[in-house]
Amino acid sequence: MRLAGKRAVVTGSSTGIGRAIALAFAREGAAVVINCAVSIDAACATAGTIKTMGGRAHIIQADVSDPEDITRLVQEAEESLGGIDIWANIAGADILTGGGAELSDYEKFARLIDVDLRGTMLCSWAVAPLMQSQRAGVILNMSWDLALEGMPNRNPEIFAATKAGITGFTRSLARSLAPVIRVNELAPGWIETKFATEQMDPAFRAQVVSQTPMRRLGLPEDVAAAAIYLCSDDAAFITGQTLKINGGLSS
Repeated sequence: MRLAGKRAVVTGSSTGIGRAIALAFAREGAAVVINCAVSIDAACATAGTIKTMGGRAHIIQADVSDPEDITRLVQEAEESLGGIDIWANIAGADILTGGGAELSDYEKFARLIDVDLRGTMLCSWAVAPLMQSQRAGVILNMSWDLALEGMPNRNPEIFAATKAGITGFTRSLARSLAPVIRVNELAPGWIETKFATEQMDPAFRAQVVSQTPMRRLGLPEDVAAAAIYLCSDDAAFITGQTLKINGGLSS
């Protein structure tokens, strides 16, 4: 198991890609903190699945857009796990489904900045001193495969601006924390998440699939497999990098 003995925190891990990463980490031998802001029932279900597998899971409810919650999350995770070897910033604001889709452009942008960008930055800054004291650690961030390439329309504009900020932060933080801590990011493309499965226009979906060399949308498990690699010793000489998981749709 590639993460045997590791202690991992995965933010936003009650559902979707975060859940898939938490489950994958547990299967590879890591003890995992499941974090959610509001979806406590889903977090309990994820933790239950890990425990059924024979793994170790803890649930900590905290909002990564709240600096005080971030401080508490790091402290409680350290106490629960006995240290933190991996911190995966996967939590992201949903501006495409449910109430998020009804927000104004300004509100969507503010939410993405608060959760995705500022949350990633503050969580990374909060956990870095602990990892430095341990003389080892991995931070994993979440960007978007088109963050620097771009895509038309307002939601992609907002999303690209936010995720491109995470890319710049990731590359700078990797230089700041090397050689003790490695910092990389995942950049998924079209993945079978709630939006893709429930709200994506069928014609647009068919267009995306036809333009993707692998001829399908990705699965959360595809992203999780990449996360395992970047957080394992297999990637010991990799930092400041972006790994796209998009079936070859963009390079």
